[in-house]
Amino acid sequence: MGDERLKRHDLADEEWARPAPLLPAQNVHGARWSDHRTVIDGVFFRTRASCARRDLPPCYGKWKTVYNRHRRWSLDGTWEQILDGLRAGCDAAEGEDWTVSADSTIVRAHQHAAGARHAPAVDIAQKGPVKITSG
Repeated sequence: MGDERLKRHDLADEEWARPAPLLPAQNVHGARWSDHRTVIDGVFFRTRASCARRDLPPCYGKWKTVYNRHRRWSLDGTWEQILDGLRAGCDAAEGEDWTVSADSTIVRAHQHAAGARHAPAVDIAQKGPVKITSG
């Protein structure tokens, strides 16, 4: 019964059908990946519940797997590619200008964020420099 209550906000089958083809293929070299759906539901649960990653319920798999995949996909641009693929079906009037944003008056940095390192992580390949254009 506990798992059912935790999973009530997980992606339904029809919701899962849209991002599923946009996800990276299985890793050819190395160990087999955990199921993408379980891991993504774990990322969503952790974000929604705002819990520490080590407190992730076991029904979403190992917390370290959820953390590693979320981090890897954030740094290598996979989440951006998934969002771009999902945006393809958005309102034609909005088109490429459609975006998701968060108001900084609501989303605040943790008090210890001021001392964070500024160099990108060295263990994951980075994309090229970000170009900011005015327009």
